[in-house]
Amino acid sequence: MTTYHFIGIKGTGMSALAQILKDSGEKVQGSDIDKRFFTQEALEEKNIPIYPFSKGNIKDDYIIIAGNAFPEDHMEIKEAKERGVTFYRYHEFLGEWLKQYTSIAVTGAHGKTSTSGLLAHVLKESMPISYLIGDGTGKGHEDSKYFVFEACEYRRHFLQYEPDYAIMTNIDYDHPDYFTSIEDVFDAFQAMANKVKKGIIACGDDEQLQQLQTKVPIVYYGFSASNDFQAQNVKESKEGTTFDVFVRNTYYDTFTIPLFGNHHVLNALAVIAICHYEGIPSEDIKYFHTFKGVKRRFTEKLIGEQVVIDDYAHHPKEITATIESVRKKYPEKDVVAIFQPHTFTRTRAFLKEFAESLNLADKVFLCDIFGSARENSGNLTIQDLQELVPNSEILELSTIDTLKPYSDSVFIFMGAGDIQKFQQSYEQSKEYETI
Repeated sequence: MTTYHFIGIKGTGMSALAQILKDSGEKVQGSDIDKRFFTQEALEEKNIPIYPFSKGNIKDDYIIIAGNAFPEDHMEIKEAKERGVTFYRYHEFLGEWLKQYTSIAVTGAHGKTSTSGLLAHVLKESMPISYLIGDGTGKGHEDSKYFVFEACEYRRHFLQYEPDYAIMTNIDYDHPDYFTSIEDVFDAFQAMANKVKKGIIACGDDEQLQQLQTKVPIVYYGFSASNDFQAQNVKESKEGTTFDVFVRNTYYDTFTIPLFGNHHVLNALAVIAICHYEGIPSEDIKYFHTFKGVKRRFTEKLIGEQVVIDDYAHHPKEITATIESVRKKYPEKDVVAIFQPHTFTRTRAFLKEFAESLNLADKVFLCDIFGSARENSGNLTIQDLQELVPNSEILELSTIDTLKPYSDSVFIFMGAGDIQKFQQSYEQSKEYETI
């Protein structure tokens, strides 16, 4: 049996893909650094071996899959290339693997993970499917009809795929270390649209997505009346959000999601549209109500009177959406944002926008910028952001106790770096306090 070796197996996409191959009956192993990541637990549960990086991990009869974060001069990649071992980058291999299925790519600047998680949850309740979600969750099934996967626009990696369907949630300027402008991002999505084989489900409330020229049918969803799938009569309760769906101005059905915020209604509409297009009855779509969410997207826990939320938000629009969700779910509580900017290039490009979104919170704590090893800080510091956020303080691990007075609040720990270490430190200090 062929062995698949993953270089950087703890990455979210890599971990998910490794799990899919293992579930599909393949022999899988991988290598990575010693540091523990939240993706590791699922790999260990499936008995997928994880080794330290070493040239010795590369064998002539292996198929090597390398994470996109690793350079060509990485020791294992160099060894694989020199020995002529079968070698793929993550997105190259995924592009080949998904050809076995009816594939549904979920892409967009924001909402990819939440939407792909929601779609996978609905489909797997009524049929065997495979899915790859950007929170490190992957599931394979030998009898899968559908393959739901998250497709990232960064460095145009999603152009490696030729999916049957694509859900496009939005087009926005992000990854300023690669994309030069919103026009550059649009060009990437237009190129992606050209690769879709059967149909595109796109958010019609997004002005950029309305400009797409497509060879396949395109179905629009959103709040405005011009959309093919429209949400109306949105109401919030303790259980979540209920809304009516109209298909081309005709009432279709009423749905409830255990989530809060307009962005979640849009994500659910995307799922309803693709299921409707594929002939899945509305009763089967209503499994929404058992959705528990995805990792690091509004992940909640209660500590006394305090709600602590872990969220991946690392773009101003995502911060705004997360704070909106908190306001709707916990209208009586103060919102305390603990934010760690991710990369100097993104922080510099969106400095004013970050300030505007963070100012929606009642109190803000800022952690040092989580920089990439491949970028230059250019003298930018967290103080540059603090100056634009009047109600903010700098937070360090050594000053974590400054969070304690905000007892009856919602804490949102946000960022794409290692913001979890601040959350863990705070939770441990609270546990110690209550012993």
